[in-house]
Amino acid sequence: MTTAEHAATAARNVQPPPARASLGAGVVVTDDSGRVLLGLHRSGVWELPGGMVEPGESIEAAAVRELAEETTLAADAADVEVLGLILDSVTSAQLTRMTAATAVRGFRGVPSVAEPDKIERWEWTDPDDLPEALFLPSAQVLRMWRPGLAIPGGPFHRYALGRLPD
Repeated sequence: MTTAEHAATAARNVQPPPARASLGAGVVVTDDSGRVLLGLHRSGVWELPGGMVEPGESIEAAAVRELAEETTLAADAADVEVLGLILDSVTSAQLTRMTAATAVRGFRGVPSVAEPDKIERWEWTDPDDLPEALFLPSAQVLRMWRPGLAIPGGPFHRYALGRLPD
């Protein structure tokens, strides 16, 4: 390989493609009774904590950061399990939305509203008694977490992740 070819290859490897996708983390956190934490968005829809994965950030780190930013709960990235990926073919015609379904196995603190412009309140909810007005990506994360939940499937693509040996 010539020097020019090597330089072209190196430059190609670090140039991002045009943005057409969005990666987020949906966070399932449960209390000692097995209830799921849901927030009532100002629009009247219930949702899980979660949000965008920042450049250079792992999915686990994003889940912990978003959980703290939205609920004030603290967790460690080591306590986050990535359950699978959900490819959303519903909510945008211009952007592919990918959500990593995550579950937090341990946390510290008491949930409180940290973004009052977005969330009215956080509530622990029995997973078998979920509200009907669920944010679609959150509903799909819950369905990935517990496939037997009575949540419509919709036109989403789901990719369950298996654990690799350490």
